[in-house]
Amino acid sequence: MTTYRHTVEDADVFGKHGIELTVYGQRDPSATVVRVQVERGHFQEFSNSRSSYIYYIVSGRGVFHLNDEAIPVGATDLVTVPPNTRIHYFGTMEMVLTVAPAFDERDERHIRFISESEIPD
Repeated sequence: MTTYRHTVEDADVFGKHGIELTVYGQRDPSATVVRVQVERGHFQEFSNSRSSYIYYIVSGRGVFHLNDEAIPVGATDLVTVPPNTRIHYFGTMEMVLTVAPAFDERDERHIRFISESEIPD
């Protein structure tokens, strides 16, 4: 039976490196959809060797660091991150993240942990 609706009660909810994640419907191999809540920053720089990360900024503002380029973002912006791009970000934001194809932890590469002292003033 196909599941068309995914609720927060059925989602995986957890924190990771300064962000709160709500992961919906992990059974679809084409994409993973995640609600991301960040108060200060995502304190891990990482990349994904296979998937693109597409962030829709629902509210708030921040700065994405993509391959050492600082990209200021705010509500209603869309940030597209192709595979093999180094990424971390700072700010206070609510975002919807689509990972396509679906997230597979074997494809994610940890690069380094980010110190709170790196948050711009």
